[in-house]
Amino acid sequence: MSKDTQLTEMIGPVVESMGFVYWGLEFSAQGRHSLLRVFIDHEDGINVDHCASVSRQISSVLDVEDPISQEYTLEVSSPGMDRPLFTLEQYVAYTGHIIDVRLRMPFDGRRKFKGQLVGIEEQDIVMRVDDHEYLLPIELIDKANVVPQFKD
Repeated sequence: MSKDTQLTEMIGPVVESMGFVYWGLEFSAQGRHSLLRVFIDHEDGINVDHCASVSRQISSVLDVEDPISQEYTLEVSSPGMDRPLFTLEQYVAYTGHIIDVRLRMPFDGRRKFKGQLVGIEEQDIVMRVDDHEYLLPIELIDKANVVPQFKD
């Protein structure tokens, strides 16, 4: 089981039990400066007090379970306008939007894609980039974010 999966199984239920949507997490182990960033959402929005209370609850669970051996910083935040995408369900919800994708390894000679999310086919996302359609396997995606669209 990956570290992200282990942390999600621990943290997700805590966030959900507090009435928030567990959006996902990013864990980057960087020597002594590791970072655990947890994204939460709510239909009425997220404020600093929400983040602080969720952070206290997550800290308590992590102190007891101790899944991260090195020192780390815990951040709790809203996914924001350029929200990261973690699950197939999230990709489905943002079909039609422009997204930025970075892959773990090159696919078709490139690692970065920016284009319209057309849909999902099994475990692949379908993107249109410059009149080309790509089927990108979700397990190859290192990071994906929605590109905010501002209306005039």
